[in-house]
Amino acid sequence: MTIFDSVILGIIEGITEFLPISSTGHLIVASEFLGLDQNNVNKAYEVIIQFAAILAVVLNYPSKFTFKHIDLWTKIFIAFLPIAIIGFLFSSQVKAMFSLEIVAWMFIIGGIVFLIVEKFYDESKHITADVEDVSYKQSLYIGLAQIFALIPGTSRAGSSIIGAMLVGLNRKASAEFSFLLAFPVMCATTGYDLLKHHEELLTGANLINLLVGFVVSFIIAFLAIKLFLKFLENFTFVAFGIYRIAFGILLLTFI
Repeated sequence: MTIFDSVILGIIEGITEFLPISSTGHLIVASEFLGLDQNNVNKAYEVIIQFAAILAVVLNYPSKFTFKHIDLWTKIFIAFLPIAIIGFLFSSQVKAMFSLEIVAWMFIIGGIVFLIVEKFYDESKHITADVEDVSYKQSLYIGLAQIFALIPGTSRAGSSIIGAMLVGLNRKASAEFSFLLAFPVMCATTGYDLLKHHEELLTGANLINLLVGFVVSFIIAFLAIKLFLKFLENFTFVAFGIYRIAFGILLLTFI
């Protein structure tokens, strides 16, 4: 991996982490086109620059990261538990699914799901407009929906947003709950991969590449969050559904 590769992957991660279009799927595709092997070190690198994007959430929502919001974080922890348990028990099986074909099909399936949900979605009936008002039951259901994100190409943001919309959150609250939910998820996965591969990642060129990708990912993600919320003030998730389907078909055409 070169500095150029690190910058490209950092940009892609920063843009896609919070959009419902699968950052992992885009990183896998980008790695293939850049000629990067999906070995353990590169996979761990991709996870750690995802954590950089998650830190952008802290900068965007500093007031949420205080003891005043312990009830909110209890709900987020409940939503985090399903993917933590399933991901830990089946980590090797999950990493074995990292292939372009699986990513392509999950892009298409996820896009269709978004179009179906938006077809029947009536925001006037979705009264949970603030993440502080999410119930413990809603949190659990969102967490169960997020399990699908373990399949590459599904999208962690996408699955949690869909889950939130289905249990009564409006679009903005669904996106914001997904942002906050990313924090414990990526803390856990980053810590796990860093513990396993710290000797390879934190030495020489790998360390420089990691730092470059980390900084780029953080900056781009910070801007992406703000633009995404502005977008949702006037538009739905239909565009993302269409993009997912088109991108998935394009991948199937060329693999």
